[in-house]
Amino acid sequence: MESLERWQGDDRRSGGERRKLIESSFLGPDVRTGKDRRFRGDSSRFKIRPVVTKPEQAATVLNDKIEQYIQQLGNLETLCNQSNVDQEKLLSDITMQTDSMLEACAKFEQHVSDKYTIKAAQLYFRDKTNHIVSKSYCINRCRTWPRGQQGDFETLELAYKNYPLSEGIGYYLDKYLLSSTVGVAVRERIIKLRELLQEELKSRHAPRVLNLACGSCRDVFELATEIKSSGAKFICVDLDSNALDFARDRFSHAGLLSDSVELLTYNALRMFDYETAEKEFGLQDIIYSVGYFDYLPDDFLVKLLNTLYKLLNPGGSLIMAFKDAARYRSQVYHWLVDWDGFKQRVVPDFDRVLHLAEIPSSALSVTRAGSGTIIFYLAKKNNPHATGEKQAAQSSS
Repeated sequence: MESLERWQGDDRRSGGERRKLIESSFLGPDVRTGKDRRFRGDSSRFKIRPVVTKPEQAATVLNDKIEQYIQQLGNLETLCNQSNVDQEKLLSDITMQTDSMLEACAKFEQHVSDKYTIKAAQLYFRDKTNHIVSKSYCINRCRTWPRGQQGDFETLELAYKNYPLSEGIGYYLDKYLLSSTVGVAVRERIIKLRELLQEELKSRHAPRVLNLACGSCRDVFELATEIKSSGAKFICVDLDSNALDFARDRFSHAGLLSDSVELLTYNALRMFDYETAEKEFGLQDIIYSVGYFDYLPDDFLVKLLNTLYKLLNPGGSLIMAFKDAARYRSQVYHWLVDWDGFKQRVVPDFDRVLHLAEIPSSALSVTRAGSGTIIFYLAKKNNPHATGEKQAAQSSS
């Protein structure tokens, strides 16, 4: 398997550098010169092997659809400026046209199996549509990532608030992205997480809680009452110091003091090693993370989950959330925006990772949030004392 560093090196570079790397494989016009570069059978012109599943036809269909989509959005943008416009119908039309465009992208992926060609086509699509689609603040942010990383805390806060920030056609494109399957799922995820943590805190006294890759800590803020009443001690770690500053300011308004919540700038990748993690954090009663696990390759994820489960006190709980790729359309995030960092995993993948992480199946329970796009796995560490007491009670009866 290719290393995490290799993928970060290829996929996180600037747009210009990425073009130089993969543009020569795209079956369509050159994004700089506009000249036709479609595949004509001369495979020596390309840096990658030629695609054998009718690439020329697939590229032609995709290019025609992109031109059609741009023209349709332009027509709809004109309507946005009319005072008597039917906003619901306009949103419906923009949704229909964008859905149709993404269906064409999905068909292109089916016909062109080479991942480098697909990546180049995605880049070309975003370049071609940028003059109009980037009028959406939400889409533009998820294409350019001003904080230098996908899924930054400010973008997630936009999803939580679910409020369009743009005008004109950008307003409707904002609404499209915010109402997408994963956009809705992000809001459902925070609600479900809050419910799970409320149950955990309710049944414990002064628990030690570790929040991994915590971001803006919205979940912690919303649990201020339960944290105070349970005497819980939260340690929230993230590599983004700006996210922690945002959380710190938020906590001050909620009356959460430093003796209740500790914020640490910390690279969660260090926790692959159990001895390091145990030395730096000690054993915990509750460990959780939502979103972060989706971005880790399988081998990294296996090591981390194995460490986190070992880091639990007896009777402790590990809460893990994943996006189920069987429940959403990836083209929204790989074509319309540039948000391809989270892995496309489904239930068998989750089960395999958890098995390799040596988390006993008997310790696991599964639940889903809202519409079902987000799946939560809860792992309970065996409590030998509780087991012994239960056996003793059964024998005495």
